[in-house]
Amino acid sequence: MADGTPRRKRGGGRAGNAARRGGALIDQMPFKQPYISDPAVEPLGQEGIEAIHNGAMTILEEIGIEILNAEALEIYRQAGCIIDGENVRMGRDWVMEMVGKAPESWTITPRNPDRKITIGGNFMAFGNVSSPPSYWDMEIGKKVTGTREQCANLLKLTQYFNCIHFAGGYPVEPQDSHASVRHLDVLFDKLTLTDKAPHAYSLGAERVEDVMEMVRIAAGLTHGEFDATPRMYTNINSTSPLKHDIPMLDGWMRLARRGQGLVVTPFTLAGAMAPVTMAGAVAQSLAEGLSAIALAQYINPGVACAIGTFTSNVDMKTGAPAFGTPEYMRATQMTGQLARFYKLPMRASGVCAANVPDGQAMWETSNSLWSAVQAKASMVYHAAGWLEGGLIASPEKFIMDCEVLQHIQRYLEPVITDTSPESIAVEAVRDVGPNGHFFGIEHTQKRYETAFYSPFLSDWTNYEGWELKGGTWTAERAHKMFKQIIHEFEAPPLDPAIREELQSFVERRKSEGGAPTDF
Repeated sequence: MADGTPRRKRGGGRAGNAARRGGALIDQMPFKQPYISDPAVEPLGQEGIEAIHNGAMTILEEIGIEILNAEALEIYRQAGCIIDGENVRMGRDWVMEMVGKAPESWTITPRNPDRKITIGGNFMAFGNVSSPPSYWDMEIGKKVTGTREQCANLLKLTQYFNCIHFAGGYPVEPQDSHASVRHLDVLFDKLTLTDKAPHAYSLGAERVEDVMEMVRIAAGLTHGEFDATPRMYTNINSTSPLKHDIPMLDGWMRLARRGQGLVVTPFTLAGAMAPVTMAGAVAQSLAEGLSAIALAQYINPGVACAIGTFTSNVDMKTGAPAFGTPEYMRATQMTGQLARFYKLPMRASGVCAANVPDGQAMWETSNSLWSAVQAKASMVYHAAGWLEGGLIASPEKFIMDCEVLQHIQRYLEPVITDTSPESIAVEAVRDVGPNGHFFGIEHTQKRYETAFYSPFLSDWTNYEGWELKGGTWTAERAHKMFKQIIHEFEAPPLDPAIREELQSFVERRKSEGGAPTDF
């Protein structure tokens, strides 16, 4: 449809099962972005910030980044960078000039404008697990290859839980859907089962163009309306050390030209793909990320960008990635300091190395999530459902993580630290005195329902009470809740004509072969 042609607008109505039920299945908090008013944890002094920045700039100026995409290589050449084959060296003044054009904060407005989110400032946004090839739940009891049904069920959890603010990539790779049309299947499911900010993989021109068109159709937008403000986003990863590949930069540049959200996240494992020291790994990560942001800003000054951190360490005995470690936490905090230095929003992750939703899974993920809070991360990928270093998605883990996310949301609410006279409650203390209690007084009665965080998954009964109820462990309770949510789920409303147009687009693109593959 030609740009400027009026299109159907999505009507109002329910925002999905979670809002409709109002907590009938579980008592969850409302859809709201956490706001971090606390000061960030800053392990680096000013000298440390300048040292890491200088290291990143020296890497860009003297060592360079391998750019495998020919179109991107030519753009760097036009910008005055030094090209030697596929190696690009870029001056710090040019890099900082380009990075300075990026906005400090931006928004993503999905098909339901009530789900609009801010990326940057002091706001946080949490997203679902993305991209694991495998799936695990308690009913199956073993690691299996992901399917479209499993992917759709995880998308339903993404929609259901109000503490999840954006719909990341495929929650699990549905390998029963051919790679040439997988993006069409999953994006159709994502855009019909959720109304939250959607993601596109930058894996070739066809996939990116298809997803942008599907997001535009689902929101009932003209091309001009779509291009005017971010409606979706992509995340690319550099190929560490010091390389950007062909398809990811292709998608990066396409979304840059259309004014959509851009996140670049180098995957730098200290001791393997980056220096064994965390400061060295962070410096390399920043160099890789800033090179892509500079490219995007040269193409479309002011386009929405964020820099990601995925800097952790490996087990030096086996080479296996480790997550949620003290080093991971410090790297996240350090990158947060540098992101504020560059005035860029930052993406972090909620990750673990555990293989099942057990104690290890939760302490590692909790460490990851709290380090994101401490770093004032703007976006947190994989905030719910991640296992085995990103190789497994689990619905039980998803629900367990959502309990942690609600803890974080409640922790950040200013009501807890309210110091008004009503909160200091001297008169209540006077009334009770040394011989009474506070259970029945008016001050408590007015506030008891909302005074404290109320969990939906944790069990606060004593051992005997827990045993009488069946003695179910946390993951078992999460599994039962998962089954209930899927059974009772209702998709958010979508104009039937828009759904039909979306379905027709998918069918046409499938008939044309979808996206090319290597097999």
